[in-house]
Amino acid sequence: MKILMVCLGNICRSPLAEGIMKHAVKEAGLDWETDSAGTGNWHVGDPPDRRSVRVAKNHGIDISRQVCRQFILNDFDTSDLILVMDKNNLGNVLALARNQQDKAKVKLFLGDKEVPDPYFNNAQFEQVFDLIETGCADVIKAYS
Repeated sequence: MKILMVCLGNICRSPLAEGIMKHAVKEAGLDWETDSAGTGNWHVGDPPDRRSVRVAKNHGIDISRQVCRQFILNDFDTSDLILVMDKNNLGNVLALARNQQDKAKVKLFLGDKEVPDPYFNNAQFEQVFDLIETGCADVIKAYS
C-alpha cells in the first residue's frame, strides 16, 4: 500500500504524518510506503518546519531529511490512499481528481475531524503530533 499525506504547504502536518506513519508501519512490520505533499507551492524544495522536526525528534522520529513538494496529478496514479489533513485541502485535492477512481482514493485523515494547522501557534505542535499518531494507528488498524 502506498499512502500520501497531504496538507497545505507540506511543512507542518503532512511531513509529521509521513514520519509518524513510516515509524508506525515499521513497528507493525508492514510493507507500506508513505509520502507527503502540499496543495500549495510556497515551500517546494524546503525542509519541514523546524517545529515539526523538533516535535518529531522529541518522539524519536527523524523527519529532517524530508523535502517539501506539491501535490501533482500523478499522485493519483502512484498512491493507493490519499489522506488529507483538513476540509479545505480535501476540496483542493478532489478538484484535481480526473474521475471517480481518483476521488475514491481521497479521504479526510481523521474521518470527520480536521488536523488543525499549527503554523501560527507554536503550542499546537504537540497536540497535532498526538492527533496524527492516533490517526496513523487507526489507518493501520483499518487497512492491515
